[in-house]
Amino acid sequence: MKKVAITVIALTIATVFTACKNENTETETETTTQDLAVADTTPVSETAYLYVTAPSGLTLREFDNLNSDKLAVMPYGTKLKVLTPEKDNTMTVGGIAGGMHQVEYNNKTGFAFNGFLSRFFPPERNTNAKMYVEDLKATFPNASYAETTGGTASNPSNTETVLLPTDQWHEAFYIAQKLYDIPMAFNFPNPRGKNEETLHNPNKPEQLWESLLQIERKDHQLQKITYSQAAEGYGSGVTITQEGELMKIEYRTVAD
Repeated sequence: MKKVAITVIALTIATVFTACKNENTETETETTTQDLAVADTTPVSETAYLYVTAPSGLTLREFDNLNSDKLAVMPYGTKLKVLTPEKDNTMTVGGIAGGMHQVEYNNKTGFAFNGFLSRFFPPERNTNAKMYVEDLKATFPNASYAETTGGTASNPSNTETVLLPTDQWHEAFYIAQKLYDIPMAFNFPNPRGKNEETLHNPNKPEQLWESLLQIERKDHQLQKITYSQAAEGYGSGVTITQEGELMKIEYRTVAD
């Protein structure tokens, strides 16, 4: 497993995370603030640095709107200097509320959607969760990792629990997607929608009996996101919930 190195200067923002609905095909839509999902608008200092979390890269634009010219595409994991933070939510992209930060990239100054920028260095796919959290704790002491075993001798289980010092659902989802191999076919669930929704993986491998994402909402606010998969003799699940100002990711495996 690749160990993720973190060198983050202390910030005062809680992030909002990629510049498109899935960043595989960049789609950006603008709405009024009244229609936006709740997002953290804590100001970012002028010397803050944030990381690109968009899997296919984040667009750097000439001006602070989604229709201005593209100056560059900033790759996943790029560390950006924030010059002027946007304090208000002015748009939604892929169900994520946010605005356009003015940032510096490769000696260029432009604007990027802050919903796909994070205080946390984004993990590579299948990064060891324990090692990732240990690196996070150097800058974010409230991050934690725990592991427990249970079940029976014939049906053993293992549970990993990660607590992230953020209250942003999309941030927890994208980190969980990398740490625990949630298929990229699943986008971050829009907070607005049915109270209960089940999505099936359109690219489910033949060896899997099940690969699906379950979403629980209340009053157009996310309550729980669960990814589960099952195959002969094996099953696993990833559950994302909020605990106060922390996001909780639980990964459980069961062997038959």
